[in-house]
Amino acid sequence: MDKLRAVLGGRDGHNDNRSIIETANEASSLGWGTRVKGFIACMVIGVGCTILGVGCLFIPKIGLLLFIVFYTFGNVCSLFSTMFLMGPLRQLKRMCDKTRAFATAVMLTCLVLTLCAVLWWKIFILALVLVILQSIAFAWYGLSYIPFARDAVLKFLSMMCRMCMKQSVGDVS
Repeated sequence: MDKLRAVLGGRDGHNDNRSIIETANEASSLGWGTRVKGFIACMVIGVGCTILGVGCLFIPKIGLLLFIVFYTFGNVCSLFSTMFLMGPLRQLKRMCDKTRAFATAVMLTCLVLTLCAVLWWKIFILALVLVILQSIAFAWYGLSYIPFARDAVLKFLSMMCRMCMKQSVGDVS
């Protein structure tokens, strides 16, 4: 458990080359129990907002607006929840890693554009398209934290495409 805390807290066991800023940041950071509570609270709020948003779809006239706002806010809360475990600076550095920089950029752009499309521009069809893109980018971003998950998804999609192509070619002949 201590090893997990050290890795998630940004300490990998090599403390001999710490700078003054790293030492001060470590001394002023939240305790492990507080971090876990913050993570759980943000994740529950995020998932709750997402579920609430889906439930709002059935409200006449304003249901779509409420869905998009709650869904986007839920994604933002879920994203912030991981900052409690790793710390904001480490999380931002990991978000900008070369393996997830594109997914992060697409996800954050879609989050902002979704809210703009629904609140200011009032173009609901664009907002729905952006919600779909937001979901795909958020999933792709999340998969980047699981070793080999993206490769497995790409292989699965490739296999499904090949099966569909064989099926459609078989139907034609």
